[in-house]
Amino acid sequence: MAKKATGASKRKQQPTSVETRQTIEEQVQAFLAGGGEIQQVPKGVSGQTSTSGPKHITLGKKPRTA
Repeated sequence: MAKKATGASKRKQQPTSVETRQTIEEQVQAFLAGGGEIQQVPKGVSGQTSTSGPKHITLGKKPRTA
């Protein structure tokens, strides 16, 4: 009878930090080679443009009026 694979051998190996760093570097180089531009954002600046606005939260059903 054939043996079943154990859970450990089925899992995909996670990339090492060196592999991840190399992958990010390759992606950045491809981005720049394709005409992309990196913008430096000052520390403490948020990309969120507005903190106020409508809140679409409904906590229960409104009673029906006939």
